[in-house]
Amino acid sequence: MPPLVKICGLKTIEEVDAAIRHGATHIGLNHYEPSPRYVDLKTAAELRKRAGAGNVKVALLLVNASQQLTGDALGMIRPDIIQFHGNETPEWLAVVKRLTPADVWKAVGLKDFDTLVRMQKYHGVADRILFDAPAAAMPGGTGPRFDWSLLKNHRHSMDWGIAGGLTPANVGEAIAATGAPLVDVSSGVESAPGVKDVDKIAAFLKAAGR
Repeated sequence: MPPLVKICGLKTIEEVDAAIRHGATHIGLNHYEPSPRYVDLKTAAELRKRAGAGNVKVALLLVNASQQLTGDALGMIRPDIIQFHGNETPEWLAVVKRLTPADVWKAVGLKDFDTLVRMQKYHGVADRILFDAPAAAMPGGTGPRFDWSLLKNHRHSMDWGIAGGLTPANVGEAIAATGAPLVDVSSGVESAPGVKDVDKIAAFLKAAGR
């Protein structure tokens, strides 16, 4: 069975439609203002509504957002998933889980084997761990990849997925190397930072088996 595939950092209705048309199981909306993939809450709500017509899950990406912003975003967008991409604590994730029916995902920069031990603190509060490249200046969508061999034969105690540096050319290799049940791409299907390429989206989904 092919892995689930999330196309993240979508900004337009055309991009949402393309991701759904070519078989994405998830899409991601980025509400982190410094990112070239940023969408405001009004736009995110419109894109979420558009995606609701298709059989696709919608994730909202936040980075170290305030309690006020988190509440506003959840109320306006009502995502299926809220994906935290900053330094959010397990305690904060637990608070959010009590306030929303959405799944809670936590992105973790996978630097070494010790990271696999440390991220266990999210067990019981995160519905999925998303292994990404170690944090750069811009969380998410930066393009670097992590060492996939760190996940070889790792016994996972939570649902998980991989992100970071995935492209149509290497996603098949990444799936084979890690056995990932979900792959997440953003910059790997762009023609320029924040500009999705429909042909690359299609190629990525095909390479991932969708």
